[in-house]
Amino acid sequence: MAQTIVYRQLTASAKSRLQLARKLAERNIPEHVAEAVLDRFQAAGLIDDAEFAAMWVRSRAQSRKLARGALRRELADKGIDQEAADAALAQVSDSDEEDAARALVERKLRPGVDLHDRTVRDKNTRRLASMLARKGYQPSQAFRIVNEVLEAAGAPDPD
Repeated sequence: MAQTIVYRQLTASAKSRLQLARKLAERNIPEHVAEAVLDRFQAAGLIDDAEFAAMWVRSRAQSRKLARGALRRELADKGIDQEAADAALAQVSDSDEEDAARALVERKLRPGVDLHDRTVRDKNTRRLASMLARKGYQPSQAFRIVNEVLEAAGAPDPD
């Protein structure tokens, strides 16, 4: 029964060991049975937290444009240890992260907005910086990138 649950979970998508352990616990599989099954799957190479972390970071950084901080939290929630998380996060460079943030801001910048109006520019700056913050970007980085994109879009310098 436990093996079937793990096979089904892994067929749907890659999972970390902790995610599979939680699923087995949900199904009331005794802990000693769950550990034995997970150990066998891990020994066979079907559960590999380091590989899962690397795949997760590639996918989420590309599709959701998440910053490394947000990705680190997601990996921790999935039970990925610090060492494996660091190795996976090394795939995302500072410039990759900045480019992703810039692309997000450019995509979310509403066309036709009068950025010469100080109130409108401030409102858009807060909205866009908040969006970046929700994706794990540091506030200083978020405001800097938003201001750079707004200036490139023709808005006057806020100072």
